[in-house]
Amino acid sequence: MLTSMKSIIDKALTLPRQTVAVACAQDAEALKAVAEAQAMGLADFILVGNTDKIRSIADTIELDLAPFELVDARGEACGAATTVAVVASGRAQILLKGFVDSSVLFKAVLNRDAGLRNGATVSHTVVMDVPGFDKLYLLTDAAMIIRPDLETKRQIVLNAVKVARALGNPDPVVGVLCESEKVNPKMPATVDAAALVEMNRSAVLTGCRVGGPYALDNAISIEAARHKGMRDPLAGKADILLAPDLAAGNIFYKSLMYFAHARSAGVVMGTKAPVLLNSRADSHQTKINAVALGILMAANGNQA
Repeated sequence: MLTSMKSIIDKALTLPRQTVAVACAQDAEALKAVAEAQAMGLADFILVGNTDKIRSIADTIELDLAPFELVDARGEACGAATTVAVVASGRAQILLKGFVDSSVLFKAVLNRDAGLRNGATVSHTVVMDVPGFDKLYLLTDAAMIIRPDLETKRQIVLNAVKVARALGNPDPVVGVLCESEKVNPKMPATVDAAALVEMNRSAVLTGCRVGGPYALDNAISIEAARHKGMRDPLAGKADILLAPDLAAGNIFYKSLMYFAHARSAGVVMGTKAPVLLNSRADSHQTKINAVALGILMAANGNQA
């Protein structure tokens, strides 16, 4: 089982080389990432976007564009649609977000006629390598679904389980995060948590073990769970952390990134090919991490 971001990259380097299409590649951090990843032998890249700007930025950062295929597409909407077409045609196996607004990119990705949607619930799972912990945590959903209902939460969990399996964890523990570890009708997230646990027990939600409701400390700390007198055998052992909504998930994700200096890699599930959704503010290393995760997902065929 992979336990660090480095181990994800090392594993990806042993797998068949994939081609990544970068949507709106006119961005210095994106270009630094693809240059380093290609030099490492991690992947090949097709750079889609305003080729004049791409060349100008490449000159500024002294990057040789000779190893890359460039596809000219002016404007965010055109760049997103063109990148999706490149992936849909099979010329690339993975899509990496460059300097493009997420809403614009996903309008193209989810286009019913020309996009990459496969009919499943589309959700985002981010893998977190947090300093001080000897395991990887998966957090979902921190980028896509604003207020998931119970059935959508079930689908989000199933998507995250596929990512966990690609990382070598065949039986991940899902911790359903809430405001409290007690079911309270006034706290809908705790009610959903109890329902997800019951779905898991009755084999409606399979491929994992589900515990909750958990406050964050009870999900990741056995000591905290014992101190509170919890008898749940899964308490403190979560591998996958299910956020109650997008606001909680996104704030938690960015808190880990900026306060704890966590290393991360995120992938969108429910699409025909891995879609790597990064913040435009992310470093080039975070983008390399995402490419490595995308290669693992592509190799495992876990997008279906």
